[in-house]
Amino acid sequence: MSAQPILKVQRLTKTYRTAAGPLTVLHEVSFELEAGASLAVVGPSGSGKTTLLGLCAGLDGATTGSVALAGEALEPLNEDGRARVRNEHVGFVFQNFQLIPTLTARENVLVPLELRGEGGREAEAQALLTRVGLGERGDHYPVQLSGGEQQRVALARAFINRPKILFCDEPTGNLDAETAHAMVELIFGLNRERGTTLVLVTHDPELAKLCGRVLRLRGGAVVA
Repeated sequence: MSAQPILKVQRLTKTYRTAAGPLTVLHEVSFELEAGASLAVVGPSGSGKTTLLGLCAGLDGATTGSVALAGEALEPLNEDGRARVRNEHVGFVFQNFQLIPTLTARENVLVPLELRGEGGREAEAQALLTRVGLGERGDHYPVQLSGGEQQRVALARAFINRPKILFCDEPTGNLDAETAHAMVELIFGLNRERGTTLVLVTHDPELAKLCGRVLRLRGGAVVA
């Protein structure tokens, strides 16, 4: 008997109401992902990649279709319920880092635990900062860090709650080539070490090739 997929997406559709009428940005997308697998979501701008990521992570609700994350269906849940599932199972790395400017690097890493009401894990946060090469920068604020360093803080933050699945939205999009290469090595290295499932949206074909599977979108639909 096969293990339950960590992510199961069935006929997922997202339609927005606009002044010009309904706009469907995602149309009946289906796929499954096993625990520990890696998936790249690729396609031209406007093909629905980031929308798909948000629906899979429970950041938004679908118009029709279903998402099961770590065995839990997201459709019946309200916003608080989806937030609980995210806090329990999900890590995020965004293109724009999304660090809190008034918190130090270490405090930013600890934010997901604060949201869960968990304290006393400063040593783990420091260990993660060391793992991403920022062991000496824990007391620095985001403004004192380069873009690449901020993205590494964001990666450490994503792993602090030991997520079952990591969602990355263009994680190297704002980084120079050398820094991007280092970031990719960290993402896949932590992914292997911790057995985390990886779903990443990227325009970079070389980055997509590193994933076990590639999902290609065009016009909101899966084409390959």
